[in-house]
Amino acid sequence: MKKLYNAALRLAASQQSDQLGIALMKVAIAVIFLWIGWLKFQPYEADSITVFVANSPFMRFFYAHPAEYAAHLTKEGVLVPAQRVWQIANNTYAFSNGLGSLEILIGTLTLSGLFSKRLGMIGAVLAFLTPFVTLSFLVTTPEAWVPALGDAQHGFPYLSGAGRLVIKDTAILAGGWLIIVDTARRMLAGQKHEA
Repeated sequence: MKKLYNAALRLAASQQSDQLGIALMKVAIAVIFLWIGWLKFQPYEADSITVFVANSPFMRFFYAHPAEYAAHLTKEGVLVPAQRVWQIANNTYAFSNGLGSLEILIGTLTLSGLFSKRLGMIGAVLAFLTPFVTLSFLVTTPEAWVPALGDAQHGFPYLSGAGRLVIKDTAILAGGWLIIVDTARRMLAGQKHEA
């Protein structure tokens, strides 16, 4: 049993396992950015990010009426035509389409790292930087925390659904950094072989 255990440890610690892990991280980050980027073109997803964008000092200027967002929120899957009209006037969908395009670009560049070190490095850097913006929503968005509606558990550290969605970006941050480090090592190794 100990031999099998040690063999499993050697396999997990091997260079091939490391390479597989980095490749899987590139694919995982790409899937997240591509899928979420595509969803940004769907009205329900654009509506759902309104709370983050409207409260962000870095993004609120993209909206025409950020201070009015709370009166125009809808639940996922619910169509309220009057709210949809407001979201159009607020520039919610145009902004979301632009953000979705950026996320698709980041996902594509990250995935391209499987065959292009330079393009993959650009994608990895962008994937690493993006969570700094999204994690800032924990500070700027009141809806990231459970509201005080009578239960004892509210406010910090009790993340709401929106907050739990955001906190997951810490994994993208770490994964982006691992890809940057691996790509930098491969680029430097390539330079040594060229010299």
